[in-house]
Amino acid sequence: MKRLEIDFSDTKIAFENQSIEKLKKNYAIFALMNQNWLVKIGTFFIKNSLKFGLPIKKLIKVTIFELFCGGETIEDCKNTIQTLNKFSVGTILDYSVEGEDDEDSFDATEKEILDSISYASLHKSEIPFSVFKVTGIGSRDLLTKVQQANEPLSDLEKQNWNNFNRRFETICHKAAKSQIRLFIDAEETWIQSVIDGLVLDMMEKYNIDGKTFIFNTYQLYRNEGLAILMHHISQAKTKGFKVGAKLVRGAYMEKERRRAEEMKYPDPINENKTKTDEQFNLALEACFDHIDVVSVCSGTHNEASCKLGIDLMNKKGLDSGDQHVYFAQLLGMSDNISYNLAKKGFNVAKYVPYGPIEAVMPYLFRRAEENTSIAGQSSREFLLLKKELKRRSKEKV
Repeated sequence: MKRLEIDFSDTKIAFENQSIEKLKKNYAIFALMNQNWLVKIGTFFIKNSLKFGLPIKKLIKVTIFELFCGGETIEDCKNTIQTLNKFSVGTILDYSVEGEDDEDSFDATEKEILDSISYASLHKSEIPFSVFKVTGIGSRDLLTKVQQANEPLSDLEKQNWNNFNRRFETICHKAAKSQIRLFIDAEETWIQSVIDGLVLDMMEKYNIDGKTFIFNTYQLYRNEGLAILMHHISQAKTKGFKVGAKLVRGAYMEKERRRAEEMKYPDPINENKTKTDEQFNLALEACFDHIDVVSVCSGTHNEASCKLGIDLMNKKGLDSGDQHVYFAQLLGMSDNISYNLAKKGFNVAKYVPYGPIEAVMPYLFRRAEENTSIAGQSSREFLLLKKELKRRSKEKV
């Protein structure tokens, strides 16, 4: 079998989908985001402008929103879906509304998630996964209370807990019935144990007969992350179901550490990034060691981890297009990884967030913060775009 190899430095392939005009525009946006002080001021200005109803939405829509999101509705995302598909990159439609916290909003979000699954079922070649965030369909405070289990629920809380479980089950059932693979996103550790238990139940119920529809998200910056994955693999082998494993490093480190310190319990996060990288790679190796019961999605922007995934595929004798293995990145980031993987025939998908501009701003603020300069060093996305612009300018000469 031909050995699979990859070159993530090839910006020609990475930005093949972008015209020179779009390339220059995105370069300008990343250049602004590369200024830490400007991101802080801009975030403050945008938050207050939206709060007081100032006419800023159009500017947001044609800049940072257009870069990192597919649109405000599923219909708006069609162009992004088709463009990605043209370059053999799949779409993961992600309804990224945050901050809503009442039963009517949870019902509305459930409906939107079900609609996204229905849409995916009609476009399976373009949309290989659906996804949802558990706090979109249930109260974070209620989930926290259930996980702590140190006091009984009130009658209203019991009713809301039942509503939450109904929504969760309905979404998972819809995905399995539609034969759509479904990611359940990870959340903070103080509610994640509840989520892990629910997803494990759904995997046992729906990941049967050799099919894998339900995927848990394993956060490897957690010092318990690898142990949780191994427990689920053990359960799958014992009970005869499949594990869907989306591996990520994690996104709530500062919040986790702050809460642990304030509430005086052990820090649930690894002591440093080196440890997290090590845990991620061990989890990836574990998934390939048990590929008979695991379908894995390596959700990472880390080139070394992607190359490890390819090496493990070589070791197992898997073709680049083997359906047990996917790689995933966020729209607007790590195109050098996504497009180079796709060009070599690997299964790749981009998270494509969508939703009303005001509702997805928390997501956009996080992307902006990720792309600021660190200790005076330019962000990777900024440098990649700069490299491609230079390459194209030489090509024209």
